[in-house]
Amino acid sequence: MYQIIEGNRWRNIWVVGDIHGCYQCLMDELKGRHFNNHEDLLISVGDLIDRGPDSVKCLQLIRQKWFYAVRGNHEQMALDALRNNDFALWTMNGGIWFSRLTNPQKLEAIVLLEACRQLPHIIEINCINGRNIIAHADYPSSVYLRDKPVSVQRVLWDRARLTDCFAGKGEGISGADHFWFGHTPVDKRYDFENLHYIDTGAVFGGVLTFAQIQ
Repeated sequence: MYQIIEGNRWRNIWVVGDIHGCYQCLMDELKGRHFNNHEDLLISVGDLIDRGPDSVKCLQLIRQKWFYAVRGNHEQMALDALRNNDFALWTMNGGIWFSRLTNPQKLEAIVLLEACRQLPHIIEINCINGRNIIAHADYPSSVYLRDKPVSVQRVLWDRARLTDCFAGKGEGISGADHFWFGHTPVDKRYDFENLHYIDTGAVFGGVLTFAQIQ
């Protein structure tokens, strides 16, 4: 569930919001930031696939040494579909691209999707700005503790904390300096205490939000 990364291995480190197949947009943004794939690191909050034009290219990113990602609910839907041979839920939520692939392309996509089973649900990385925790939707506890058992379902899907934040009832999470989440498309980056929500709906005509943490 947890993956620990030491930030001192990289010069610059960014966290990026939900990519959802927007590969060229991602590449353009990295170029504009003079991203160096030998010295810099990019961490995704999950949902690499679905809805956008290049899900396979986005899946191929997990093979790159300069790219890390947590598992998103869209990766989980794809994995569940493959395991259960039931594609209805995934297809309804943007997975239609898979059915449009040729058979050789499907085989490649399946290999890449199966590799997503190795993606952690939570990444902890220590940077110059402190301890950063990256998860897809939420860290479902008031206190972060490395290797603490938490609900995978809530890590991938829960929106209750963000809803409470918008209602003025939200609280930060202790145990780390910053928490980075995607999952819920918002009109701009929102910061509530030490919680940061950075899915700004790139696939829906918004922007791909980057947060530089080192």
